[in-house]
Amino acid sequence: MRSRFSAFAVGDEAYLLRTWHPAGRPARLDLDPRVRWVRLEILRTDGGSVVHTEGTVRFRAHYVERGRAGQMEEHSRFARVDGRWVYAGALPAPTPG
Repeated sequence: MRSRFSAFAVGDEAYLLRTWHPAGRPARLDLDPRVRWVRLEILRTDGGSVVHTEGTVRFRAHYVERGRAGQMEEHSRFARVDGRWVYAGALPAPTPG
């Protein structure tokens, strides 16, 4: 997760695609150069140790766009493919109430 955030921060689209699960990997990415990713908070992790093949990470990523601070939160799935951890998609946000 942290390496993918770093790749977003430096605009490394090739790394982001390499670390995306093949089942959901887009053909290409178009990162917005006006968005500057500045900080990552890991809020919770489940699984993902050396004995697991899957895991989840809930995170909050902070950014600046056109001088305004913002943040996005996601609960992401990761899976081990050929010995490497890859991003397998976002879990649905819980419904309130």
